[in-house]
Amino acid sequence: MFYHVKELQFNARVSKPDPRFAKLLLEQFGGGNGELKAAMQYFVQAFGAKDPYPDKYDMLMDIATEEFSHLEIVGATIQMLLTGVNGELKDAAGTDEIMQLLDGKTKKESFIHEAMTNPHFLVTSGGGPLVTDSNGIPWSGTYVNAMGDLSVDLRSNIAAESRAKVVYEYLMKLTDDPYVKQTLGFLMTREVAHFQMFQAALKTIEPNFPPAVLQSDPRYSNTYYNMSSGNDFRGPWNEGVSPGLGETWQYIEDPLSQVIDTNGLLDLEPTGTKRTLESMQEADKKLSDIRSTEVKEVSPPKENQWSTYLTEE
Repeated sequence: MFYHVKELQFNARVSKPDPRFAKLLLEQFGGGNGELKAAMQYFVQAFGAKDPYPDKYDMLMDIATEEFSHLEIVGATIQMLLTGVNGELKDAAGTDEIMQLLDGKTKKESFIHEAMTNPHFLVTSGGGPLVTDSNGIPWSGTYVNAMGDLSVDLRSNIAAESRAKVVYEYLMKLTDDPYVKQTLGFLMTREVAHFQMFQAALKTIEPNFPPAVLQSDPRYSNTYYNMSSGNDFRGPWNEGVSPGLGETWQYIEDPLSQVIDTNGLLDLEPTGTKRTLESMQEADKKLSDIRSTEVKEVSPPKENQWSTYLTEE
């Protein structure tokens, strides 16, 4: 159940109208890394987490709801940036005031050019925010990543918060309005906060690597193939110990020879690892039982009810 409070979470302000930046800010309203995408992604992910991870369900719903409030902040800022423009577009008989607002013929021609690049924003909508990105591409449910495995979803969310932070950084470089910069700085900082929340939540799921349930094949999990010619670089991604499984990286200088010598890798033996095919299969079964039990223990076999309504005595 949602309850809307009409005051914004952050006191968003603008110092003057700026139709061009309003168009750019649409990226965080209906774009692939915007607030609506984040809200819907965490909202959808939460349903599958309710039974096995009720604490993560609570977190995802809280953050999803906050993302909706950020969508409201972005929408309100866009509307304020269009102050004057929105009203004058609706004055079908008048032309003088919008000419003054747009500083004469040159600015008006520029405004018309902007309208042509995204007609839905400045012509169809009359200047209000639409659920599109800055190029007028409609928001799509394909932006939402929800795999049904919380360790995978949390990693996806960490990446989503990272991308959103970068977009806000770019947007802050494209406006001189100090008030708008304050708002964007707040929204950018909340991306950092959510990043840390998802990161901390992921650490409470054990084991969480590799993602999902099935283990990786020890014959192939620590091999690095030199697949290009030229300057070959070495680093912690191809030498030393792998960060996730703690296996020793095997650097394959000539991948073709290895493929030929091992019958297309079928005869390759595990090297640089204590894991075996047998231990992998045992781990698959063990973790499968754990994850299955987590759900079954909290799922009633017959009648089910999502909410328990508590009444005051």
